[in-house]
Amino acid sequence: MNTLRLQNIKGQILLHCKNTAMAVPPSPLTTHVLNIVTGIPVADMALSLYGQDASTKVWNLITTGVTNSQGRCPGLITKEMFQPGMYKIRFETELYWESLGETSFYPYVEYVFAVGDADQQYHLPLLLSRFSYTTYRGNEAS
Repeated sequence: MNTLRLQNIKGQILLHCKNTAMAVPPSPLTTHVLNIVTGIPVADMALSLYGQDASTKVWNLITTGVTNSQGRCPGLITKEMFQPGMYKIRFETELYWESLGETSFYPYVEYVFAVGDADQQYHLPLLLSRFSYTTYRGNEAS
């Protein structure tokens, strides 16, 4: 994906978040992005959340967001919308590395996860470097 297109996507997401930045209810799905080289949270990274239709296996965009100064993206999905099933989260990493004057092996990070019990809290951290990344299911306090 070219840089101009990624910047356009990020701009649209930032505008959307700015227009909907009122009080955000707690989300049953949280994330935290951390640059493991510097130990600093990754701010202003665009991300997208998708759900998979169980019958057609088609991915449907649920929401978009941008990480805050703590590397978190509050209000990803409401408790009412969060149902058991397959989900995918995509982090737009290329613009982040470009903002640091760096290149990265991964232009984006995308991973799929299964939700069995939608009443539980799901915390999905992303530990990131230019040439690797790690994900895991954490807890709300991570």
